[in-house]
Amino acid sequence: MECNVTTNKAGCNCTYEPCVRKGKCCECISYHLEMNELPACAFPAEIERTYDRSFARFAEWVKGRE
Repeated sequence: MECNVTTNKAGCNCTYEPCVRKGKCCECISYHLEMNELPACAFPAEIERTYDRSFARFAEWVKGRE
C-alpha cells in the first residue's frame, strides 16, 4: 500500500506546524499511540488546538456529546 501524503495532508487538522508526520497517517497514529494519546484527527478543532490529545480528554469530549 502506498501512502498518499498530499491527499492525507488536505484532510489533516493538525495545527502543530513543525510536525514531520503530517500526512503520514501510519507514522502519526503509531507515534501518538506510543505517547498514550490520539492523533489530531480524532478531535474537533477547538480541542485539537489545546494539544491535549489524551485518551481522558477524548473520553470527556465523547461523553459530553451524549
